[in-house]
Amino acid sequence: MKLRVVCRKIYDYIRYDLKEIAFPSSLPDPPHLKKRRKLTRDERIWVLKRASRLYAASWVRDIGPDLRPDDYKKDDMASETNDEKRTDKGKEPSTLEDLAVAARGGMETLRPALQRVYMTRASAYRDALKSFIEGYQEGVQQVTEKKEDSNTQEDADLPPKKPT
Repeated sequence: MKLRVVCRKIYDYIRYDLKEIAFPSSLPDPPHLKKRRKLTRDERIWVLKRASRLYAASWVRDIGPDLRPDDYKKDDMASETNDEKRTDKGKEPSTLEDLAVAARGGMETLRPALQRVYMTRASAYRDALKSFIEGYQEGVQQVTEKKEDSNTQEDADLPPKKPT
């Protein structure tokens, strides 16, 4: 081979193949996807403001109807059908919300919240196991009573045995 061809192949290897080996590129997008246009400076600023406002509001327990209007519409419809006005003060937070708030507070607040969750689950499991055992024992008693009843009926139906 000529020196020029060898140099060209080495150059192509370094430029294309070695770069792909060291820093592999991701798979190309499917052909049906359309590329989005780049945002203008004003649109980027608007997105940044909106995202920062939502992020800041997410640190509050109830972020309000102005940031999640769809959720509050559903709540309003449900309350109108029930003819009851629900207040946020009377509403207890869910376990997930408690854990989220506790996680933000650090390990000191997270540990008691997790213990509360585990104790709740353990008591529910214990209660379920107790009720299962009680039901099982009742079933066993019913079966033994049926066997005793059937044995006494069989004994009554059979003629007395003759001594041999």
